[in-house]
Amino acid sequence: MQYVGLQEQISRNNRYSLLLLIAFPALLLGMFYIFFFFADKQNIEATNYHFVQSIPFVLIGVGIWFIIAWMGHSTFIRLATGSKPLERKENKRVYNLVENLCIQQGMTMPAVYVIEDESLNAFATGISSKTFSISLSRGIINKLDDDELEGVIAHELTHIRNRDVRLLIISIIFVGIFSFLAEMALRSLRFGSGSKKKDGGYIILIAIAVTAICYFISLFLRFGISRSREYLADAGGAEMTKKPYALANALRKIDEDSQIEAVKRSDVAQMFIDNPQSEKKSFFAGLFATHPPIKKRIDLLEQFV
Repeated sequence: MQYVGLQEQISRNNRYSLLLLIAFPALLLGMFYIFFFFADKQNIEATNYHFVQSIPFVLIGVGIWFIIAWMGHSTFIRLATGSKPLERKENKRVYNLVENLCIQQGMTMPAVYVIEDESLNAFATGISSKTFSISLSRGIINKLDDDELEGVIAHELTHIRNRDVRLLIISIIFVGIFSFLAEMALRSLRFGSGSKKKDGGYIILIAIAVTAICYFISLFLRFGISRSREYLADAGGAEMTKKPYALANALRKIDEDSQIEAVKRSDVAQMFIDNPQSEKKSFFAGLFATHPPIKKRIDLLEQFV
């Protein structure tokens, strides 16, 4: 695989990602239709009636969830990662690197945050120029030279420029909805286990099965969004700095120690340049990985040299 026609790849990937985003609400509505189909014992007429009646409530519920998550995502992510504002006077080196790249690209400079952890990692987030930010671990600031750190920052700025961060936030919100519904179904089973109504237990089991299947499908949709965009961010970072070898070297160092202890949530972990929760040697890590293997990313970057 070679990076030929970067802008075409970005456009193609954006079209693909749009289809994935359409798939999330389609999957949600499909989940409710399947639930009613089995709950109504395969009676199509009753299924259609209950499904149509439920659509306004589903859309209102999802809309409220989405608005709350959309407006509070920055605070939520900062709390989940332990990131704090990095003042210019505290580290002019980092600010100069970010500012110079933004001026070069004609971008509004994002806010800069630091995660007090000696591991090496970084991520970008935000939905608009007012909320875009880059967070760097203390370890990545201290252990990378200027060219390597510039490559990492360029990678994260590419995520912002390509609107990857907005897309990932949307996918995280939708996956959170499926996770919540699956958890509610499991809670219903636990608290309703003593119920004597046979039909009630049957409906709860249907809800558990349907929400669990849809939750796993939503995870794969999220993985499809996350994996491909890391390659493009690497390519964009290399193009921005004209130093692909520097980003490749940075990825080698990151691969040795990217496990940030403060990051406990898998949905937030996928936003980092390397997933800080990943178990690199596990078979299932490759199957459910949110990021492509760093070795492949390095091999592709070295094609630029």
